[in-house]
Formats: sequence, C-alpha cells, structure tokens
Amino acid sequence: MTTIREAAGSLLVVGVSGTELTGLERAWLKLIRPSGIILFRRNIADAGQTRRLLAEATEFSAAGSVRCVDVEGGTVDRLRDAVAPMPSAQAVARTTKPALMKQHGELVAKEVKAFGFNTTLAPVLDLALPDSAGVMGTRSAAATAAGVAEYARAFLAGLAGQGVVGCGKHFPGLGGGTKDSHLETPAIERSWKDIWDEDLGPYRELVRALPMVMVTHAAYPRTRGGELPATASAFWVTTVLQKRLGYRGLIFSDDLEMGGILKFMPIEEAAVTALRAGMHMLEICHSPELILRCYEALIHEAEGSVSFRRLLLERARTAGLLRRKRFGEMGRALTARQLESLRDRVVRFAATVVAAQGAAEART
Repeated sequence: MTTIREAAGSLLVVGVSGTELTGLERAWLKLIRPSGIILFRRNIADAGQTRRLLAEATEFSAAGSVRCVDVEGGTVDRLRDAVAPMPSAQAVARTTKPALMKQHGELVAKEVKAFGFNTTLAPVLDLALPDSAGVMGTRSAAATAAGVAEYARAFLAGLAGQGVVGCGKHFPGLGGGTKDSHLETPAIERSWKDIWDEDLGPYRELVRALPMVMVTHAAYPRTRGGELPATASAFWVTTVLQKRLGYRGLIFSDDLEMGGILKFMPIEEAAVTALRAGMHMLEICHSPELILRCYEALIHEAEGSVSFRRLLLERARTAGLLRRKRFGEMGRALTARQLESLRDRVVRFAATVVAAQGAAEART
C-alpha cells in the first residue's frame, strides 16, 4: 500500500544543480522519490554525461519516471549547444508544409532520446497575438487556433513516432498576456468567449492527441477563474480542462518557483491548492529548499485532513498509472558517428526551413 510520503514524492518533478548529482541531492532524491527529473542547459554538457546523470537520478525516482527537457526549438532549446540550434515552432509553421512540421517533431524526439530523455515540454499551444509578442517571441506557431493546431498535430505525430511524449502548454493560453509569468502573475483581460473560441481551440482540437498538458500561472479576471492563477484554479483545471474539454491525460504545473505563483501565495499553499484544483504533477526546477517545503506541505496537509489524504493517494495512483503507460525506459546510446549524423540532419533541416519559409512568404 502506498504511504502518504510515497504519494507526495511521486507527484513532484524536480530539477538538480549541475552536470552530476551532489551528495546532498542524492540524499533528498532518495527521501522524496519524485515522479521525474527536469534538466536545463546547466545540467547538459554532452549526451554521455546527460544519460549518466539521468540514469542515476532515475534510480531514486518513482515507477514510470518522467525524464523531461524543454526543446521547442528557437529560443527555448536546452540542447542547442550540445547538438545544433533547432528552428522555432513559428519558423516551421510559416513554411505551411505539414511534412516539415512532422519532421520538426521527429528531429526533436531523436535529439531528446539520444540524451536519455523520454519527454519534451512542447509544443506551445499559445496563440501568437500582438499582446504577447514581446514575451513569447517565436515560441507560438501561429495567430489562429487552426494554425496552431495544424502545426502541433504534426509535431506531436513526429514525437509519437519516435516514442517521445509531448506536452501542450500553457493552458488555457498566454496569447493575450503582456507580462512574463517567470516574474509575476499575468492578468489576461480576455473574455470567456474569446478564450473558448480562440485560445482553447488547439486544446479542443488536440484533446485526444496530448499525452500531457502544462497549466500556466496566468490569471483571467474576466472569467469565472477570477484573479487566481490557473495552476491553483479548480475552475480551469477541473471544470474546463477535465469536464468541459474531456481531457484524460496527465496535467502538469508550470514551475512552482516562478513569480507568477510565488508572488501570489507561498509554495506550501500553492502545492496544496494546485493538487486540490486537479493537478497530477507539480514541477519545481531549482531550489532544494522549495522542493522539500512542497513535499512536506503535501504530507502535513494529508496528515491533518482525511479528505486531502484520500485526494493525495488517488492523485498519486492515477498519475502513476498514466506515467507507466506512456513514459518509456532509456533507449540505447548513439555512437559518436550517429550523434554527428543527427547534428548534420538538424543543420540541414534548419536550412530547409529557412528556404521553405522564404518561398511561402514570396507566394503571399
């Protein structure tokens, strides 16, 4: 039978500090046994080192371990220095060629698998609206729901063909946001009708194709969600995502260290509230102190509340079943020659995207 402590740890996806585990990290990983690890450029030198780091961290993780990294292409590409810069979603979408959109997903999947990951936190499903251009840049594929869904469907198919899990983000949408949720809580002044018709369009279209959905820390004051960040809102996570859209995959929080949530409430409250809202996994990317505070907060709440204890255990059971079904083990390492071939393929793909985008723009 799963204990409260095992359940609490299995709901966390955590980051570590460097290219190898420290003694302290081994100790707290062994204590909490998280559901997964997320790595950043600070953790990645080359494929061999990254695979060793992930293999050791996974030894301390719960069954069905998530090994995730942000590789969208463009400005968010944790493997750009170790492999080669991958084109952005927007650049690929502007080629108007579904085959290139699928190839984008395939190459991203090949990269992340080569480094030992089984998950990339992509594609971005936010609309490329003028309000968010200064924050999102080229991360958003298109300005319309149809354009985003076309790109994302092909990209997800490319990932799935290589056995890599994708994650649609940032639910319910950052297209109307003018502030960076890493620093503060964006208050997105879009009406429910606009959000339902436009921002949620890609999620409605792809609801059965998305293995994971990441929820954002933005608030939507003109909706029933009010001033509460979506990560802490049962309206957005349970009522809209699960009930209205019928989503049945894993629901993942954006990093709980971000200002968008921590300037709104302490991390202890954020963890408990997010779980009550309907979250399956909570992401904490940097600070061991905050990771442990989140872990202890879930345990403390479960020890003091019968209803929360039942919720915690049920959420852990559901998340565990979904993880074991979808997240694969680490495959065979590539040889030096195979890695060089992959690097060449990414470089050639980037050149093809530039040419195809230019041709598409010339036709319009």
